[in-house]
Amino acid sequence: MQAMGVGNVQVALNRLQPGIRIIEFESSTATSQQAADSVGCQLGQIVKSLGFMINKSIPVLVLASGDQSIDERKLAARFGVGRKKARMMNAQQCIDLLGYAPGGVPPIAHRSGGIAVYLDDTLQRFDLVYAAGGAANAIFPVPVGLLREMTGGSFADLVKD
Repeated sequence: MQAMGVGNVQVALNRLQPGIRIIEFESSTATSQQAADSVGCQLGQIVKSLGFMINKSIPVLVLASGDQSIDERKLAARFGVGRKKARMMNAQQCIDLLGYAPGGVPPIAHRSGGIAVYLDDTLQRFDLVYAAGGAANAIFPVPVGLLREMTGGSFADLVKD
């Protein structure tokens, strides 16, 4: 399958929240630090969209603050399985299930519907965050509350202590 792109995300944004525009940069925003440097914001304001497979069959998207790491034990516990049953998606799974290559996975506009979305509790420290826009050089600003609404996700304690 071929990866989707910025246009797919902008169409979804236009439908969900007209007025939010994706910003494309000349340089990469694939890592949280690169994105924060490009935007000029705090590292924690960058939203990492991390795909996980639970028990090899259940896709889950975790939206994590750029300055945090996800504790796979906590994620696995939400599904009643052991830590080794919660694994990051590989690049092909990201493209096949979410529609985007790692480094550009947005929080919305996925290829597959019905994917559970969890937002890292620590994102709530900020009013405004920046999420990937469908490519490794594209991001968009979004208020945290609106991000939760747009994704249909729920806040959860999933970061390493």
